[in-house]
Amino acid sequence: MNILKIAAFSDGDTGGNPAGVVIGEALPPAAQMQGIAADVGFSETVFAARTDSGWRVRYFSPQSEVPFCGHATIALGAALALQQGDGVFALTLNQAEITVEGKRDGNVVAAALQSPPTRSAATAPDLVADALALFGYTVDDLDPRIPPAVIHAGADHLVLALKSRATLSAMAYALEAGRDLMNRARLTTIVLAHSETAQLFHTRNPFASGGVYEDPATGAATAALAGYLRDIAWPHGGVIDVVQGEDMGMLSRLRADISPTPGSSIRVSGSARVMSA
Repeated sequence: MNILKIAAFSDGDTGGNPAGVVIGEALPPAAQMQGIAADVGFSETVFAARTDSGWRVRYFSPQSEVPFCGHATIALGAALALQQGDGVFALTLNQAEITVEGKRDGNVVAAALQSPPTRSAATAPDLVADALALFGYTVDDLDPRIPPAVIHAGADHLVLALKSRATLSAMAYALEAGRDLMNRARLTTIVLAHSETAQLFHTRNPFASGGVYEDPATGAATAALAGYLRDIAWPHGGVIDVVQGEDMGMLSRLRADISPTPGSSIRVSGSARVMSA
């Protein structure tokens, strides 16, 4: 079985979030996909098999299946462009129908996904309190312009917006406690975000639910964040840029294009680079 390793949302030929990509005639059994993802060891491995109308896709972290993963979708778009040629590819997920576009440019592939529909909702005060305690934050650390919420674009995330870039940089938490909290609240990740400007965000994404301390680039969470900013009438001007992974030494760059239609898909784009074996 050929497993490609592709870093999505790279900063040119460096950085990005590594994903495993497996393209085959049929999807292996779920237990086998879970085992492969654990062996690969990246935050996600994506599996794709051709269908009459496009590609059937599933995503696995080292410890669990996830309904949607943005960076692995970008990696898959890059892999399909390299294998099939430039194009827009229709993807059938467990719970949604989306597309990913891949376009080759030398050693780097540009890719863009259209997320599942977005939604957001205010979150329970107890969940916010538990999340703040997990990271050692207080209510005073939060940016009141972007209230805590459960946000969704194919998967659920809790967003906590922070006033200070330094507070974001200092993020630390206990992995097992984070896993317990995320699993109890049915969260895929927690999005910690700082708004440098109305259109430039710095984010970090603890992914303890999947057994990963932190993701260096998270397309699903970026889509969900962009949808939430639309919901709260944030002055995004139709696009936000997200810098992620810089505190990990794996600088990643993501762009989210935001249509004005409430709940509609978010276009998330970036570069991808093929990693050496």
